[in-house]
Amino acid sequence: MSVSFAEIRESSPTVFDQGCGTRVVLDHIMSKWGVLVLSCLSDGTRRWGELRREVDGISEKMLATTLRTLSADGLVHRESLPTVPPHVEYSLTPLGRDLMDRMLPLMEWVATHADGMLGRE
Repeated sequence: MSVSFAEIRESSPTVFDQGCGTRVVLDHIMSKWGVLVLSCLSDGTRRWGELRREVDGISEKMLATTLRTLSADGLVHRESLPTVPPHVEYSLTPLGRDLMDRMLPLMEWVATHADGMLGRE
């Protein structure tokens, strides 16, 4: 059963107000790059180069920043393996998987409706 925005605000009146941490988290996960990186990682563990190729158009700097932010938020796990050359893998944490279980239906909806909404159908 879904909850309305009013019900969320009722339980915590200042949630989503300016300066509330909820706005910061929303910015991190719903940003253009955040949502694409998280979506890519929902298919499994990825190395840096794989993410760079799969998230079309992202710069190295933006990928690094996005991964650092999502890791700090507890959504992405970064594992550095002791190999030569260095081998780093990224994966979703349990919290990140829980988020993506909820966000992937939205991604599917966008993929289905975007062209029609932009007048391309």
